[in-house]
Amino acid sequence: MSRTYFGTDGIRGTVGHAPITPDFVLRLGHAVGRVLKRHEAHPVVLIGKDTRISGYMLESALESGLNSAGAGVVLLGPVPTPAVAYLTRAQRASLGAVISASHNPFPDNGIKFFSAQGTKLPDAWEQEVEAALAEPPQWTDSAGLGRARRLDDAAGRYIEFCKSSFSNELSLRGLKIVVDAAHGAAYQIAPKVFHELGADVVQIGCAPDGLNINDGVGATHPEALVRAVAVHGADYGIALDGDADRLQMVDAAGRFYNGDELLYVLAADRLARDAALRGAGQRSPQLAGVVGTLMTNLGVAQALAAQGFEFVRAKVGDRYVLEELTRRGWILGGEGSGHLLVLDKHTTGDGLISALQVLQACVTRQRTLAELLDGVRLCPQVLVNVRLQPGQDWARNQRLQGETRAVEAELGERGRVLIRASGTEPLVRVMVEAQDAALARAGAERLAATLRD
Repeated sequence: MSRTYFGTDGIRGTVGHAPITPDFVLRLGHAVGRVLKRHEAHPVVLIGKDTRISGYMLESALESGLNSAGAGVVLLGPVPTPAVAYLTRAQRASLGAVISASHNPFPDNGIKFFSAQGTKLPDAWEQEVEAALAEPPQWTDSAGLGRARRLDDAAGRYIEFCKSSFSNELSLRGLKIVVDAAHGAAYQIAPKVFHELGADVVQIGCAPDGLNINDGVGATHPEALVRAVAVHGADYGIALDGDADRLQMVDAAGRFYNGDELLYVLAADRLARDAALRGAGQRSPQLAGVVGTLMTNLGVAQALAAQGFEFVRAKVGDRYVLEELTRRGWILGGEGSGHLLVLDKHTTGDGLISALQVLQACVTRQRTLAELLDGVRLCPQVLVNVRLQPGQDWARNQRLQGETRAVEAELGERGRVLIRASGTEPLVRVMVEAQDAALARAGAERLAATLRD
């Protein structure tokens, strides 16, 4: 069964245009509440959001819809997406809901859900909700309405959870860290986490006004972090996106590190710690392999293989990385965009916890990020986003298929081509990877021009 509203990461779009309108979100909340009521008498749903001005309107609509079906609601206020996943599990709630469009610009917003275990929900659940949306509403009478309350210490609980993922025997004392929260959900939380672990924290992107989320700051605009690290003479810079499930980092020299490189650091560090515990030649089954995506840099895949990891590529999207990790019983995976999964620390991607794990590796081994990545050689990747026209069927474009074959023939064994649709925006992403940067750029621009024509 195909889905009408749910994409790879919940329901997302431009506010004021279907489906991100208050009337639809009320219907969605009612449908979700009805689905929950089929399985338990008194379901409770936690609702968190990022800092977009539209979050207030959508929060009210979602709350009303859930209450109208007899489901209780606990409001968390602005908190990161992974905080909702954690608190849903910690509070023994039935479901967690996040109102956020993540890295998208402020006119967009969306809604995604977490299970009672703090994990992404399966397609079957989303299909059940869509079926309920197609049915007439069944309004609950006054005696059966759900109640709403606010969890006033949600941020504090999550801060302590993040800190608990960092070794009790270590601290961040002596490090100056620039923290960029993208004017998003972690604007209050992220600086406190690193400060309370001992770091000297410099804040940027921590002054949301409802309209500036992801605007020139955060994981999607790391140039602001690079500048701030240089100006303040910081040891590291940490950039999150609007809902704080992505991470990018910068070192004291101004070098930028994406999710692929940080995934390698996490894997190599875990392997070293595991070897210290188990002895040479032995390895935990959880560290048998690492999951990346179709976009993961070839150089990182080769470096992981050299460390003895089996490397598997999943479809682009953290839910697909998670599915592959779960299936194989592994704990480490991620994307170049900065979605990193460390499943023995959290059930979902978490920018703050990932940053703490990277910093823990640096502090424990007393080495910089550049030193930990010595010997890893990235292949140049050129990514071009092409906005789709209404009704454009790019997948069946014969000219594009011919050009793709031609570029692949020119690359040979020196690179690869990947063309895919975005799961969250009306875009086609054209990626060409090659050992020669000029060859990658020429191929990507050639394919993008074919798409635009």
